[in-house]
Amino acid sequence: MPKLKLKYIIYLIIILVGIIYVLFNKYGIFKYWRLEKQVDDLNKEILLIENENKKLEAEIDSLKKGIPAKIEKIAREKYNMKRKNEQVIKVEEK
Repeated sequence: MPKLKLKYIIYLIIILVGIIYVLFNKYGIFKYWRLEKQVDDLNKEILLIENENKKLEAEIDSLKKGIPAKIEKIAREKYNMKRKNEQVIKVEEK
């Protein structure tokens, strides 16, 4: 009977060591999950950047085509330009 218990304890220890190894080794499950989350985060960031690029490309196209409203908007916002007899009012944020 004691040999049987010793056998089960040894098997249990081997199984536990195997499980610990599979979970925590260099290529373990926890490492895999962490890397998978990083990949998901990077993919989300890529999508955001691609959307931003599309918006910028559309803005560039509208400026190249010479759309007057777009050119006027850029001139007013970036270069503080104004029409004759207009006043520019600047609002400062605190």
